[in-house]
Amino acid sequence: MEPSSTSPLRADRPGPLFLTWDDLTTATATLAHQVVAAEVPQVVVGIVRGGMIPAAWLAHRLAIRDVRTVEVTRTTSDGINAAKSTVPIVRNPASLGDLTGLDVLLVDDIAGSGVTLAHTARMIHDLGPARVRTAVLAVNRANWTQSSDPHRDIDYIASLTDTWVVFPWEEQHER
Repeated sequence: MEPSSTSPLRADRPGPLFLTWDDLTTATATLAHQVVAAEVPQVVVGIVRGGMIPAAWLAHRLAIRDVRTVEVTRTTSDGINAAKSTVPIVRNPASLGDLTGLDVLLVDDIAGSGVTLAHTARMIHDLGPARVRTAVLAVNRANWTQSSDPHRDIDYIASLTDTWVVFPWEEQHER
């Protein structure tokens, strides 16, 4: 979905984009509507750390009680435009449990290059679920590397932007 001119994540803002909790309420509602239009999954998996909050929020909106997490990251620090590792680092994959035959929704806060989300989706797919879908609050098109269109690789996107996004749960020093 392209952001409208009133979207909190519109692409024409210069520099880092600092989001508020109200912005996240809107983005999460957008994702929930997209998911419900397709079919409510059985399990929500959040990518630790950034995906935990939107995963829990979506699970509540969708009335899903089975919420799990897995730690997969490429960002080496918490700063704006932080360096990335060359490959995603996975910690504690056993936290996913048994996903055999289940409909899984994988959630993260943002897809920059898309590598972490794609890697995690493949890892979950290898665990034998019936279906794996992906959802993100935002895609940073300036860093996107997976294909020409993020909508081809991600099932549900609340908004698109062309800059670094800072979420309300992160340090927000550069206002």
